[in-house]
Amino acid sequence: MLRSQLRQAPRCTSLAAQSVRYKSYVPKPEDIKNISKLDPLTPRDIAQQSTIRINLPQNPAPVKPKQKRPMLSDSKFEKEGYQMSGFMKTVGELAIAGLRLDMDRIRAGPIAASVYYAECKKQGLQFEDEELSNSARFFYEDLKLPRTFSQWFQITALHTWMLSVRMRAMPFKYGRNYQQKLIDRFFRDMELRLHDEMNVNSSRISDTYLKDYNSQLRGLVCSYDEGFATDDATLATAIWRNLFNARSNMDFAHLEAAVKYVREQLYILSKMSDRDFAFGKFQFVAPDELVVRFTKEQEAEMLARAKAEYEPEGKKLLPSQRSKLAYDN
Repeated sequence: MLRSQLRQAPRCTSLAAQSVRYKSYVPKPEDIKNISKLDPLTPRDIAQQSTIRINLPQNPAPVKPKQKRPMLSDSKFEKEGYQMSGFMKTVGELAIAGLRLDMDRIRAGPIAASVYYAECKKQGLQFEDEELSNSARFFYEDLKLPRTFSQWFQITALHTWMLSVRMRAMPFKYGRNYQQKLIDRFFRDMELRLHDEMNVNSSRISDTYLKDYNSQLRGLVCSYDEGFATDDATLATAIWRNLFNARSNMDFAHLEAAVKYVREQLYILSKMSDRDFAFGKFQFVAPDELVVRFTKEQEAEMLARAKAEYEPEGKKLLPSQRSKLAYDN
């Protein structure tokens, strides 16, 4: 049932993101011409149509962090641009082949806990006196959300939920593993951020915060699931209660922009195969990117690209690249 619900998400995707993720497709002039006939507004365009003046308290978070944490950890394996040596790669491939390791299970750690958690975390990440990223500007400036640690949690939780929707559509034993790795990393990182950046030195206070955030996460997952499975009005209500903290001076332009942003991400996720997603090839589409539907020709090109990558003629895949997950679903 979940797979069918995922496939029912509005059929729209980003040409810019598409050209990055699927190199075989290059937007044609007629594609650009057709965009304006569908929906010429990006989520950011919609949000900027707001006419309500919203004054939010300026409370940047974290305030003067005693130690700014790296995006993921201090481990060299999680540093951007890290490349394993040729010798280590050879030893690893031999170990995988000799022990017949299930790479679909093992891959959940580095992909869900590192690649995908970093994708979720950075969308709303911000520090005092530092320039906001493109996605962070959408949430804090366009949607007028307060710059607090709790708001960062809500933004990150929203993106975590969107990934979990796709993970639940994977084969159960693999999807559950990906979800668990993602959530475990989320709360471990929050614990470290509370201590290192928010100066919460008491383990008792930290545990209280984490229990409260855990309760919030459970509640928002249920409400977002209901909105995803029903209609945009229900999803908008869930976003208003959680992301916007049920604020009274709500501008519907902001709410519409947030709903469109979520639906776009879910559609792109629905069009990714289990294998592409499990290999960490998904990236959230920027809020200022224009989105259009996939055509049948584009979907055929995507399938051809996947087949060429995962079933190359006259070439055997390395043990670490093998997978039981489908690439044509």
